[in-house]
Formats: sequence, structure tokens, C-alpha cells
Amino acid sequence: MIFPEELKYTKDHEWIRIEGNQAYVGITDYAQSELGEIVFVDVDTVGETIAQNAVFGSVEAVKTVSDLLMPVTAEVLELNEALDEHPELVNQHPYTEGWIVKVAIKSVSEADSLLSAADYQQFIGE
Repeated sequence: MIFPEELKYTKDHEWIRIEGNQAYVGITDYAQSELGEIVFVDVDTVGETIAQNAVFGSVEAVKTVSDLLMPVTAEVLELNEALDEHPELVNQHPYTEGWIVKVAIKSVSEADSLLSAADYQQFIGE
């Protein structure tokens, strides 16, 4: 399993890549492997500000649906439109082409409460 060092992680298995006051959010390699084949990504919160740990969408796999939780308080700027036709990108490339939303962070300091790659690995028992 892959755990990019430059990302921060949540205990709910989301990752965030912070670039200044903006960031990309997706689900971890571990999460996609546990969910199985992802068939649909549902995000209808573009333009909304979502509080840290609040639901901003969901991913649907063959056997289950899982909520997506925002790692930090942020405004959802953009949905990865490639996922409309190719939701499997979340399985194939969870940290690159499989990102789910681009956001504008309201408080970068909230990221201090997130897990490092090493902490996340320990959390999931890897």
C-alpha cells in the first residue's frame, strides 16, 4: 500500500494535499481497497463551505456506500469531473487522478490535527 509523505490523513480514511490555501481531497489507498470497486462518486456540495469532519459527498462501491468527510473546514471549489465517467480512477490512482474535490481552506491550522503518513500507517495497522 502507498502512503505519500506529503499528504495528511484522517482517521476516516480521507487524505488532503495542501497547496497554499487550496487543497485536493480524496480517499486513501487503504479505503479504496476496503470498499472494493467504486462505481459512483456523489458530490453535490460545490460552492458550499463544509465544516471539518462534516459530510461533503459519498462514494458508492459495488457492495456499499460510504460518506466522504472533509478533513478541514473548506469551500468546495471543484469536483473531479473525470470521475463522472471513470469512478474507477479512485481505485486505480487514489492519490493522483482519483482525487475527489479541490477546496479552498478556511483555516490551514486545522490540518495540524491530521495524521502524518507514518501515523496513518500505524492507525490502520500497516
